[in-house]
Amino acid sequence: MTTPVRASRVWLALAIVYVVWGSTYLAIRWGVETIPPFTMASARYLVAGGLLLAWVKWRGAPRIALRDLPPAFLTGGLMLLCGNGGVVWAEQRVPSGVAALLIGVEPLFIVLLAATLPQERRRPSGRALVGIAFGVAGVLILVGPAGGLSGARVDGAGAAAILFASFAWALGSLLSRHLVLPASPLQATALQMLAGGVLLGCASGVAGEWSRFSPSLVSAKSAAAVAYLVVFGSLVAFTAYVWLLRAASPALASTYAFVNPVVAVFLGWLLANEEVGARTLVAAAVIVGAVVLITLGESSRRST
Repeated sequence: MTTPVRASRVWLALAIVYVVWGSTYLAIRWGVETIPPFTMASARYLVAGGLLLAWVKWRGAPRIALRDLPPAFLTGGLMLLCGNGGVVWAEQRVPSGVAALLIGVEPLFIVLLAATLPQERRRPSGRALVGIAFGVAGVLILVGPAGGLSGARVDGAGAAAILFASFAWALGSLLSRHLVLPASPLQATALQMLAGGVLLGCASGVAGEWSRFSPSLVSAKSAAAVAYLVVFGSLVAFTAYVWLLRAASPALASTYAFVNPVVAVFLGWLLANEEVGARTLVAAAVIVGAVVLITLGESSRRST
């Protein structure tokens, strides 16, 4: 039986994950105002990964072995270079709330990939299939013709980049279940962040960001946004989520997937004057409903 103290901690951890991860999309938008996208993302994960690795080593984590590096670079490449890198690049072209809505279809890719990857081969439930259909409809509402709904059409290249980022994150998440990872989960995460930071730094160089970036051009708002992403987005909220996975049911912990987009849309409207027209509201309702159906459908099947 859950004690009142335990329950209060669970809800506090949920609130942190809901608000902080929902707010990272706005922080990313502010960060890329004066910092090139891949440079910003690289700095975020190198600093966060370095701090996390130092902490786990101080806590007595085992020695890093050479075999720990390939999984870190594989998952860091998929989830951080392609996943987060796609989002930060796209937020130069689309509002932060729209980015959160599009990235919110990740459970759709999880279900589809789980049904096709040889390591998984998990057929989706009927409820999840309905959720997939709703998710596709929500994306089409955002990026397709207005159909009588008010609100600007979403930039096609930005939307495509975010959908690719969502797919890459889902693929990295599933593959990580079948990799041999370090005994310490936090050390594995720190190595993944550092690997992703290195890869994002390489992408920054290939994209020509090094030649046009100057620290003197970074605004106080962008610097504060990166600091927020490092401390709260990558360390505080992640720690709260890892604790939630042990202290609460997976179904409850996974509710962040359909709360974060709502938080992101609200904060973008409140703090960045992002337009929230009928198109965005209808798409938000459809996409969030799709994620609810997929999440609950898969959770109920696992519990049977």
